[in-house]
Amino acid sequence: MQFREQNRQAWDHLARSGSQFAHVATDEECGQPLLSLDTHGWLPGSVQGLDVLCLAGGGGWQSILYAAAGARVTVADLSPAMLALDEREAARRKLTVRVLEASMDDLSPLPDRSFDIVHQPVSTCYVPRLKPVYAEIARVLRPGGLYISQHKQPTSLQIVDRDGRDRYIVGVGYYHNDPLPAVIDESYREDGAVEYLHRWEELIGELCAAGFVIEALTEPRRGDPKAKPGHFKHRGLFVPPYVRLKARRSEAKSPVAGRSPIWTPE
Repeated sequence: MQFREQNRQAWDHLARSGSQFAHVATDEECGQPLLSLDTHGWLPGSVQGLDVLCLAGGGGWQSILYAAAGARVTVADLSPAMLALDEREAARRKLTVRVLEASMDDLSPLPDRSFDIVHQPVSTCYVPRLKPVYAEIARVLRPGGLYISQHKQPTSLQIVDRDGRDRYIVGVGYYHNDPLPAVIDESYREDGAVEYLHRWEELIGELCAAGFVIEALTEPRRGDPKAKPGHFKHRGLFVPPYVRLKARRSEAKSPVAGRSPIWTPE
């Protein structure tokens, strides 16, 4: 699909150009890997021996920290250049990390019920539909498994510009289904990538429909009162860019497609 190839190329470029999104784990972070990964206390006290999937999480940060904490780690990402960072850092630190080049909405190489944790950084904006993504995550997670994710909020992706009074302009419709148009204000957009707006009914409703129970929700603060207009932290004071979710895979079977979500015990 064209959006996949364009996003693969965009992220390969970001990885090779030293983007902030290709920040590898530092020695200090590896000294306390769970604290670096989890500032909210959402992860178990130990991940030793757990199977963890870092989904769309290439770049040598997430996977390295989980492996340093003793987890059995697989990282799946669309970008070979991002995955190369995971391989390089794992080899450098003598850690074991399995890498898989795959799109988040097609994890067919991975068997059912093979992970205890799926951890996904901001990335769902790069696929047009969330339903297949959540279905794949539900498939590869074991019952009771943990899904931690972060997403771009829809309103943030509706912003197109800032007016003469430093007010932010909503210029993309909430029900926009096509790839997002180019905009003047690119504060929370990645150069060269194809992005999509996902409504709350998709972000939350489809997650629940896929068999997940939401246990926590936070909105990471990215605003700074000292930031000047035009800086992304100024915009973050007015429009929250991200939402972070903690969800648990239901112990029950997923609902049959096209029927009401009535759960049947295993």
